[in-house]
Amino acid sequence: MSACRVPRRRVTRRRMLLPAAGAAVAAVLLSACGSGGTSGGSEQTKFVQGKDGVDTVKPADRQPVPDISGESTKGKHLDIADYKGKVVVLNIWGSWCAPCIAEAPNFAKVANETKDKGVQFLGINTRDSKKTQAVSFEEQHKVPYPSLYDPMGKQMLRFPKGSLNPQAIPTTIAIDRKGRIAARALTPLSENELRKMIDPLIAEK
Repeated sequence: MSACRVPRRRVTRRRMLLPAAGAAVAAVLLSACGSGGTSGGSEQTKFVQGKDGVDTVKPADRQPVPDISGESTKGKHLDIADYKGKVVVLNIWGSWCAPCIAEAPNFAKVANETKDKGVQFLGINTRDSKKTQAVSFEEQHKVPYPSLYDPMGKQMLRFPKGSLNPQAIPTTIAIDRKGRIAARALTPLSENELRKMIDPLIAEK
């Protein structure tokens, strides 16, 4: 499934105040949504691209997840650091994104079935101009986990260069129990693909 187009938003004032950040966000959103996003491993990045589109990193080469925190779609404070000790599955999505809609039932099902195994799903909602759009999506698809509200895509820019950083919408990032970035998918995931992504992390001690 191809990635989706990013809807236009009025961000003139922010673009004037933060030109560098705005350009970086645009590069992330437009390049990834146009192609679905692909990347390969190298000595610099130290990650390996799997045949199923999931990039992985060996434990010794994993980088710490950055500070991902802020207000949720429902107005509550949300901080990824609060879930250290659990396997965290971070999904970046938008209510306007067709692949996000397609994978939503898979994420809801796996989130419900793995919570007793020490897995916490979280989301980052991006490019929705109103929280009501995001909340409506969550209610319609019975999303059982919280999401940060990030209309300008600033959270995505916090990931370190050379890490398994977000490059598409949707992007899914798996974080190990020690708070390190362990795997990434730049395409929508089936239920089976999602389980294959996180099962090895659940098994890690």
